[in-house]
Amino acid sequence: MKKMMCGAVAAFGLAAGSAWAADEVTLQLKWVTQAQFAGYYVALDQGFYEEEGLDVTILPGGPDIAPTQVIAGGGADVTVEWMPAALAAREKGLPLVNIAQPFKSSGMMLTCWKDAGITSPEDLKNRTLGVWFFGNEFPFMSWMSQLGIDTGGKGENGVEVLKQGFNVDPLLQRQADCISTMTYNEYWQVIDAGVSPDELVTFKYEDQGVATLEDGLYVLEENLSDPAFVDKMERFVRASMKGWKWAEENPEDAAMIVLDNDATGAQTEEHQKRMMGEIAKLTAGSNGSLDPADFERTVSTLLAGGSDPVITKEPEGAWTHQITDAALN
Repeated sequence: MKKMMCGAVAAFGLAAGSAWAADEVTLQLKWVTQAQFAGYYVALDQGFYEEEGLDVTILPGGPDIAPTQVIAGGGADVTVEWMPAALAAREKGLPLVNIAQPFKSSGMMLTCWKDAGITSPEDLKNRTLGVWFFGNEFPFMSWMSQLGIDTGGKGENGVEVLKQGFNVDPLLQRQADCISTMTYNEYWQVIDAGVSPDELVTFKYEDQGVATLEDGLYVLEENLSDPAFVDKMERFVRASMKGWKWAEENPEDAAMIVLDNDATGAQTEEHQKRMMGEIAKLTAGSNGSLDPADFERTVSTLLAGGSDPVITKEPEGAWTHQITDAALN
C-alpha cells in the first residue's frame, strides 16, 4: 500500500511538474472572438497546444485595440494581422516578421447597391464608398490608384471616401453606394438586414488582382534570434495549423467551439456557422507556409498607391520560412 502511495505521489509530482513546465504564449487577435480565428480556439479546445507543451492565452481584439501596438508594447508574443498593416508598421520602425500564413485567400470585397448603376469598377467614379481605416484602407487605396480614381472627393474621376465604422449602416441607410465587407462577416449582415443578394453587386479584391494577404502570424524580429522563442513558435504554429485543418474539416463543431469562447455572448450560432464555412474557403490551400508569390503580389499592390503609397520601398526581411520549415516538415 505504501509503495502504491509513493508511486501515486511520484506520478502526481510528475504531472504537476509537466504542467508547470508548459511554455506560455500570448496571441493577440486582430478582431473580436469569432470564426475568423477558429483555428486557434480549436487548438486550445482540442488540446493541440497542450500536446506541444504550451499554455496559450488568446486575447480578443476590437475597435479600440491595435494588434501592432499590443505586440510593440510587449503585451503579446505573436499577433494576427493583415500584411498591409504589418508592412506599413515595419517601414515605420516596428520590425514585424510574418512567421506563418494560415489564410491563402483574401475575404475582402466592396459591396454595392445594384440600383445605383454599378456594374464594373469603372462605375465607382463619382460615388460615396465606405472604407475601413486603421490600416484596413491600404488595399482599397492601392486599388483606386491602379484604376486612376482620385480618393479626394466626388467628381468625374474621383470618389468620396466615407470612413466606415465596423457595421453596415452606411449601405443600409444609403449614405454610401458601396461599403467594405468581408465575405465571411459584413456581407451576411447586409443579407440578414433583409437585403436580397440580387439587389447587390460585389467586387472581391481577389478577383480584381489587388488582394493582399490577411490574417498572418507576426512576431518581433529581435525575438527570432532567441532559440527558446523560436522553438516555442515552431510548436505554436504546428498546433495552430492542426487546429485550422480540424476547423476546415469540422466547420460546425469549430463554430460551436468559438461560441464557447465568446465571453461577450454577442455572437450567434447561425452567424458563426456561416462564417466558419466562408473562412474555410480562405484557409483552404494553405499549410501555414507563406507563398512568396502571394507576398510579392501584396507588395506590388501596396507600392502602387500613387502619390500616397502604403509602403515606399520593397520590404526586406519581412517574412521567414524558418518557423514553418521546422514546424510543418
